[in-house]
Order: sequence, then C-alpha cells, then structure tokens
Amino acid sequence: MKLFIIDGNSLCYRAYYAIRQLKNSKGEPTNAVYGFISILNKIRKNESPDMLAVCFDMKGPTFRHEKFKEYKVHRKPMPDELVEQMPVIKEVVRAYNIPVFEMEGYEADDVIATLAKKAAARSIDVFIVTGDKDMLQIVDKHIKVYNTHKEGLIYDIDKVRERYGAGPDKVTDIMALTGDASDNIPGASGIGEKTAVNLIKQFGSLDKLLSNLGSVKSESVRGKIEASMDDIKMSRELVTVDTDVPIDIDLDDTKIKEPDAEKLFSLFKRLEFKNLLRDIAPDAASDADYALIKDKAAFAAFMKKLEKAKEFAFDFETTGTDPMSVEPIGISFSLKEKEAYYISFGSGHLDSTHVFDSLKDIFEKKGIRKIGQNIKYEYIILKRHGITLEGIYFDTMVASYLLDPSRFRHGLDDIALEYLDFKMTPISDLIGKGKGKINMRDVPVAKVSDYSCQDSDVTLRLSGILKGKLKEGGLWSLFEEVEIPLISVLARMEMNGVSIDTKFLGKMEADIAKSLKKLCRDIYEIAGEEFNINSPKQVSCILFDKLGLPSVKKTKTGSSTDEEVLRGLSSKHALPALLLEYRELAKLDSTYVQALPRLINKDTGRVHTSYNQTVTATGRLSSSEPNIQNIPVKTELGRKIRASFVPAKKGYRIVAADYSQIELRILAALSKDRVLIEAFKEGADIHRRTAALVFGVKEDKVTDEMRNSAKTVNFGVIYGISPYGLARQLGIGIAEAKEFIDTYFETYPGVRIYMEEKIEDARRDGYVTTLLNRKRHIPNLDSRDGSSRGFAERTAINTPIQGTAADIIKVAMINIDRRLTEEKWGSVMILQVHDELVFESPASETKALKEMARKEMEGVLDIGVPINVTIKEGDNWLMAEGESE
Repeated sequence: MKLFIIDGNSLCYRAYYAIRQLKNSKGEPTNAVYGFISILNKIRKNESPDMLAVCFDMKGPTFRHEKFKEYKVHRKPMPDELVEQMPVIKEVVRAYNIPVFEMEGYEADDVIATLAKKAAARSIDVFIVTGDKDMLQIVDKHIKVYNTHKEGLIYDIDKVRERYGAGPDKVTDIMALTGDASDNIPGASGIGEKTAVNLIKQFGSLDKLLSNLGSVKSESVRGKIEASMDDIKMSRELVTVDTDVPIDIDLDDTKIKEPDAEKLFSLFKRLEFKNLLRDIAPDAASDADYALIKDKAAFAAFMKKLEKAKEFAFDFETTGTDPMSVEPIGISFSLKEKEAYYISFGSGHLDSTHVFDSLKDIFEKKGIRKIGQNIKYEYIILKRHGITLEGIYFDTMVASYLLDPSRFRHGLDDIALEYLDFKMTPISDLIGKGKGKINMRDVPVAKVSDYSCQDSDVTLRLSGILKGKLKEGGLWSLFEEVEIPLISVLARMEMNGVSIDTKFLGKMEADIAKSLKKLCRDIYEIAGEEFNINSPKQVSCILFDKLGLPSVKKTKTGSSTDEEVLRGLSSKHALPALLLEYRELAKLDSTYVQALPRLINKDTGRVHTSYNQTVTATGRLSSSEPNIQNIPVKTELGRKIRASFVPAKKGYRIVAADYSQIELRILAALSKDRVLIEAFKEGADIHRRTAALVFGVKEDKVTDEMRNSAKTVNFGVIYGISPYGLARQLGIGIAEAKEFIDTYFETYPGVRIYMEEKIEDARRDGYVTTLLNRKRHIPNLDSRDGSSRGFAERTAINTPIQGTAADIIKVAMINIDRRLTEEKWGSVMILQVHDELVFESPASETKALKEMARKEMEGVLDIGVPINVTIKEGDNWLMAEGESE
C-alpha cells in the first residue's frame, strides 16, 4: 500500500510561482489552483497511490511561537492573490474526495509527521510530497520524501545520508546548529551546513557535541557554539516536527475514492479550466439520434422533412479549412434538438451536384431561418457551388462572442462546454495530429456522419440558449441588425479578394535582400565578429557580455533582446538600432513580400484574406491569411507594400475611403466636451487646435513639433497614456510630460470627467458599452495589483471609443454592400482595414462610388459631432490611401 501525503502549503507556493499570469474572465487569480491541480493529477496518474491526503497550515500562532516569539517573524506574508486562492484549492481537494488534515496550533509539517508515523506503524509505504527539507528528519524504511523541486527525486534513508553525510535521525541536530534564516531560527551564529555536518559526524550527535565541546579542535568554531548554546537548544526544539499531534485521523479515509465529478465540473467551469473540464464532461451525443444518408431514396425522404422546416442548423464537412479551395464531402442538418442527418457525397454515395441542385431553393429562401457555427464558411462554400445563402438567422460563434468578447475561444467545443456542460468529439479523434494527420475524406463515413451530426445538433441546441442570453443582456438588436447582416458582407468581401502585383513584390524582395546583406555587414563590423542575428541568445551575448551594455529585462533563458529593450539601448550604442532595422526588414520580407504571392488562389488569381468577426475584445474586425490589418503604415517600406494591391482588370481603379480621426470625434461625442466638439464642428485641424490651446499660442504660430506633440497626446489620451509613456514617445522628461497632460485636461475638462465617470460606471456595472450597446466586461478594477488595475481602467476608457468606431464602420459596410448589390454596381468592396474601406471600381464609376461611400459612411450614425471621410483613388492602394492625420 502506498500513501502519498501532500504538503498543501508547499505545493501551493510552488504552483503560484510556477504559473504567474492566469485569471478567469472575472479577473479572479487561478494560477495557483491550476498548478496545484496539475501536480495533483500528475501524482495520481504517474504514481498510482492507494491512499492520498493533503495537509495545510492554519492561520494563527503555533506552539513554536510560544517557545520563540520571533519565530518566522521575517517571513513575507503570503501574497494576496495566493491567499485568495487557498480556500478554492481546499474546495478542489475535497471535490476530489481527498481528505484535508489541519489543526490549530500546529503546522502542516507536524500533522504530516503524525499521519506518516501512524501509517508507517501499519507497514504502509508513505511518500511525503514537499519541497521542505524539515521532513527529511522522519525518513525511515517506510517513510520517504517525494521532492517537488527536483522531479522524480525521492529521499529515502540512503539519499538523506548522501545529502547530509548522516542519517535522517541526525537532520534535526544539523539544523539546530545551522538554523534556518527563512523561519528566523537562530542556530549557532556563523556555523554553516558543512561545518555542522562534520561536527555531528565526528561526535555522533548534538548532545555529545555539546557535552564534549572541549574536544572541538577549532577555537573559532568552539567559541561560536559556546556563545549560542541556548539558541542551539531552542533551535532543535523549533526544527523538530511533532509526530504526536492530537488530531483525529482514520487512515481508511485516505483510501483513493472516485472524485465528485459534479462538484469538480462546477468548480472547473467557474475557474474556466477548459482542458480539465473536457476530462470529466459527458459526451454530447450520448442521447442523440443521428442518421447517415447515402442513397437517393433516403435523401428524397429527408428532403420532404427539410422542405417543411421553418429553421434548421447545418454544417459542411470538407477536405480542409480554407472555404475558397476546399471540397465538401458531406453536409449535416438538424431540424430539431437531439436529431440530425448527414448526407454523404462521393465514394459510391450521393452525387454532390444532385445534392446542391436539390438544396438550392431551400438555401435561397429567405423565409427559412438558417443557423450555423461560423456560418460565413458555409456561405462561401455554397456560393462557390452557385447558391446564395439567404435567411441567415443565427451564428452561435458570433453570439458567444457578443456575450463575452474577452474570451479567447468561441469554438463549438468551448461553447458547448460552457452552456451545455458536455464535450464535443475533437476533430483530432478523426483525422489525427501532426505528421500522422489524414484528410477527412479518408475517415470512415460512419465516423464523419456522427461527427458532423453532432456539430449541427449542438449548434441548434445552443442557438436557443444563446438567443435568450442575448435578449437578456440587451444585445439582440446589435446581433440581429449588425453582426448577422455583416456575415454575408464579409463573405462577399473575402470572395472578391484582391489582386497582387507579383512583379512589383519580386523587385521589392530583391531590394530588401540587398539591404539585409548590407545591414549584416554593418552589424558584424560594429560587433567585431559574425554571429547569428536571428538567435536571441547570440545577440544577447554580443550586447551584454561582449559590449557590456546594461541588461534591463530578464527572461527564463537570459537577458531579453526584445524590441523594447533594443529601442532603449539604441541611445547608448549603434548596434541595437541596426538590429531593430534588420528585424523589421526581415519580418516585412517574410510576412508580406515573400508570403503574399504564395497566398494567391490558383483558381481566382487573387488573395483572399479571412475576416475574423469574433477575435478582438473591442468589436473591431481582424484578418488572417494574410493579416492585412498589420501591414505597417508608419514606415516608408511598410507603406510601399500597399502599392502591390492593384485592380485585376484594365480600366479599374482602387478607391480608399478612410474615416478621419473617428476615435477623437467619438471621444468628443462621449465626453461632451464643449471645446473639443466646437473644434470639430468648425472643421479645425484638431492637432493644431490642441497645440495652440496647450502651448498658449495662435494656431498660425504652431510649429510642426508642437502639432506632433499635440497629436501624440490627442491619440494617447484615448489609450490612457501615462506621463512616462508620453515622455518616452516625445523624448522629453517625465515632469514635462505630466505637465503637458495636465494642461491638456485643463483645456478639455470634459475629457477628464468622461474618463473618471467611465471608470466608475465600469466599477459599478462590471462592464462598459458602446453607443450601439456592445458590451465588454471589465474585471480587475479593484485589483490590489497596480498594473492589472491600471490596465482595467484604460480598457474601461478606451473600449467605448474603439467599440463605437467598430460599430460605425460595420454599419457603413452593411449599408454600402446593400447598395452595391441591389443597385448592381460594377464596383466591389475588397478590404477593410481599421477605419478604412477599400474598393475595386471601374473608372467610369469612381466618381459616383466616392459620392455614395461618403454619404453612407458620414451619415451612418448621428453622434452629435461631424463624421468626416477622406476618399482617394489610384492605380494601387498606396496611391489611394489618405494622408497621415
């Protein structure tokens, strides 16, 4: 029989410091809980204990404090965030049906020792899980210490002897001499472990040493011991664990039992431990009825049911993830909860053309409500097969996002776990992972059928639940009127794609290669040697070891050489600036110049980015494959990449319509600052006007430097810029930056009031909203941690501004797309980047397009402040983009 006794406090501290940043969406720290569970589960799995117990310290003094008031007086108090997690950890332990032992007046060590000795007396093998060396004193033939600091290290009698040169029975004698600084146990002042071990080995015990002090050869050592006699004796009492704590212990209680799955599930859900939840969640399809349809007769029978349906959820199974290139191998439908049908194409089953032809009228009927998870994917597949999906009613991924935009994932498995309390079959169960991954086409059709039916069934089940929550949260209008119509707009934009001038990029790549080669030579010359510029470790050696530059940030692998560090070092040495230039150029080359031509679709000859509607917490869109949003615009070379985005046909132009200073205009509207609103109504250059007011000069006397400083503050205020941040951006002193910000708020007092009120609103309500009632929950506003609290406050200020800007451009996109479609324009919308919409337009339409786009974008929402749009056209995107604000 094996009994594992876990030192709860030791393990909690280890877990807390091993995983530093982990919180749930409510802002509650969960790092120690997660780390503790991980170690606990590892022990359960790897060691297969027959018995298990956890012991904790309790608050308040122990018998050791009565003996020595200064005991542990210098020890730092437990961090607040760990204190907060301790009750949760105990709750988790009890949910695992593991007994917890603790007793007032005694430490966990004493309780552990008592429990261990009781078990050893019954010839049970005991393993004490701890990082505390105090427990080595009770190691015997049945008791061992399972060290948590060094994985796999187990201290038995021989290992203790190897560690100290003496057996476990001498550990307290050695510790009595050395003391323990962490617990403020004095020991003999000036006696280290090596000396203590040699003395105990020489004399056999502490008592014999103290009674034969005259035999100690070293006068210095003898003097130190004589001067510390009382401390040594007291120290031995303090370090000796009590093996007879009067605590009620029934060893049968420690026998391994099945965890309370219901309690664990509830706890893991509250803590948002998705991976742990999946281990104990029930299967989604356990009580469902799924059918595989693979012949015409069965398909005809199913079509009769489908034609009567008022709504249904559906899901394609395909050969990949890119909707512009994949081939569908089947489609599932769910017409009511816990029922679904999978229609299989090919491999002797149904002909896909026949299926698509049969389904066309139903998919194009607006009166039938369609439900999906990321239904944009299905829209594109259907459109590629000649079907325009109408009647999009619900998207569970978008609904989940609206309910909690700060969540990292809105996949169907995550949502099912959150709202239905069960786990989905992971796709890796079908197609595998890594090198062994196969195509879905090669998976047995019965497995594909169950998998796809589950997706449709669960999507239908979730739609009802999520709809209720959207209405309850006041989010239904935003969902129904903005996010759902936007799905088809984004699908059409993705399908439109954009044409890329590969010759232009080829020349750019050659130019960059020359520049990188020259940079390499310059870097090696300054460094005095050649090294791998792409290796952070080698860069670190050159900067900090060879050149002796100050190391300002440490990582697990050494001194950091990230962008922030290099920028800071650039004023001290020429090399960091060159390294930054090299990295920026190399990244630009690999991410865009070389990558864009590889992303051209072989069938369309265009690049089709994917717009992500459920990623950013503010409501803004993001894009991937390629990430159009991240093309640099602050550097000349970055901007030059936009010149490769060109019309596909002769006689066409690129038209770009960009909201002018939209976030500042929204700030004026939300803050109701009279001076700021007046400036926008007068059509003033807001940065020049701000500079004039802050510097106390007339607008015609404002220099470019003054305007740039004002511009930095104008935009920085939206993001809660600090005096330190402003000082760094402008290259001025912190005191001067603080004075600048203070003067700004005196100039626009309504802005300060808005910021203060918004933080208080968020603290009261737990969330902030945009003008269209988009919500974002803001945890950590009352956090004891200054950086967490500061981030929460900046988020509360910024989200309503950024989110409203996102709402505005989304509504404009919907309105413009409707007009382009209904009025049968030759122009198409091809890109959305931040506050900018980009079109490909016949030259004959550009004038009318600009007028239409301006009308729709400027008239999208009355915010009480004029909304202005800058529109330009050109032979490529660079020529059509607006000038810097």
